[in-house]
Amino acid sequence: MATDVFTKRTVDLLTGLRDSGQYKEFLTLSSPLGATAAVEGRGEVLVLCSNNYLGLADHPEVVAAGIEGLEQFGAGTASVRFICGTLSCHRQIEETIARFVGTERSLTYVSCWNANEALISTVAGERDVLISDELNHASIIDGCRLARKTARDIYRHSDLAVLEAKLKEHADREVRWVITDGVFSMEGDVAKLPELVEICRRYNAILIVDDSHGIGVLGKTGRGTPEHCGLFGQIDILTGTLGKALGGAAGGYVAAAPHVIELLEQRSRPSLFSNALPATVACSARKAIEIVEREPERVAKLHANVRRMREGLAALGFDLHDSPTAIIPIMIGDAAEAIKKSRRLMELGVMVIAFGYPVVPQGQARLRVQVSAALEEHHIARALDAFGKL
Repeated sequence: MATDVFTKRTVDLLTGLRDSGQYKEFLTLSSPLGATAAVEGRGEVLVLCSNNYLGLADHPEVVAAGIEGLEQFGAGTASVRFICGTLSCHRQIEETIARFVGTERSLTYVSCWNANEALISTVAGERDVLISDELNHASIIDGCRLARKTARDIYRHSDLAVLEAKLKEHADREVRWVITDGVFSMEGDVAKLPELVEICRRYNAILIVDDSHGIGVLGKTGRGTPEHCGLFGQIDILTGTLGKALGGAAGGYVAAAPHVIELLEQRSRPSLFSNALPATVACSARKAIEIVEREPERVAKLHANVRRMREGLAALGFDLHDSPTAIIPIMIGDAAEAIKKSRRLMELGVMVIAFGYPVVPQGQARLRVQVSAALEEHHIARALDAFGKL
């Protein structure tokens, strides 16, 4: 029977993962993810794997704003937005996001995964082409797949010559969409935005940038990759998340010109058929952005912590590529070996996760260190001591 075939296939796969040392263990936490966290069976460990880049996930004001939102609006919207799900806190967070990232309007979704799928599948027409960086996030890949009637192409990672050739090749298309991450989450490198903007303008293409790992991290005031590259307010369409630097809970957004947002409100399936962002998340994320605007020193501390961690790891002999981002990949190669090293670090009280296939390509397993503004000097010293022992 089909169920028997599926069960055997699944059990064989899981057994193979366990036997080869590639099986992922899921940790259970009993505290917020700050500089440290309480892990069941491990006690308190130093957190170097979190997207909580600015240390705002457990900030008292962010937590209080979320509670106030919960008390004012309840636990959920109970419907999609066009029926009865648009609350005043949704409009407020969307106005705040647009101001923060330098666009006229924005629209929130329950995740940036939803936002990317909604955007790409809605704006792409049958006579268009989607041209995507080969290392783009899985949500962009899936968003492109959903645009089934649209031609799709891929250019080699950050290879501008290949991109230009693709744009020439697809000159007959009505709209050419170029899609890139702002910060590539597995590599920790930054998109070449100045060159991408110039090429897109020259070839009359529309540029989409997912800045989920850049917003709150890059730029003097944390406004992301465009600010870092001197292009604040000059990107056609931005997507991003509220679930990393901006409060750490959940939620995503598309930020763009009014006609783009109106199109998404009217036609994007995740907005039309899925509940709106919970009010508690909308309120806490808005407060997080206000804190970033009020305390630019928080972003400066993150940048200083990144420099300290990179310098310390390099001094220990780890081969790191230069990057201003808070993501520091340490290449291992073999997935089982990467998992083994991750477990050893946990034994030393440092939480760093190994990434192997299918998250990254076969043979490119790595440890991914992620730095936060929540880390103090003694935390960084403790982390480097563990890596020295590793």
